[in-house]
Amino acid sequence: MAKVQSPCIGICKFRRPGPAGAHCIGCSMTKPQKKIAKSLKKRDRAEGFVALVMAQQAAMGRYLHWAPEYRRRAMKKGRDVPDFVLE
Repeated sequence: MAKVQSPCIGICKFRRPGPAGAHCIGCSMTKPQKKIAKSLKKRDRAEGFVALVMAQQAAMGRYLHWAPEYRRRAMKKGRDVPDFVLE
């Protein structure tokens, strides 16, 4: 069983005005969340973190580009995508 892909899709820019400026425009994670994502080793925790990021994206909006890019990056690296990540 392969490792679960991190929610990061490699854009990593924090340029929005207001409170959304603390969130990456690519994946919606904050800088502290990006550090947490790198440290998750257990599968259930990594999948839970991806679910948290998806809920955060749904609350913030403007992240329709994320799921297809996330799946593409995971397939390219040979990593697993949680079943709940839909295109």
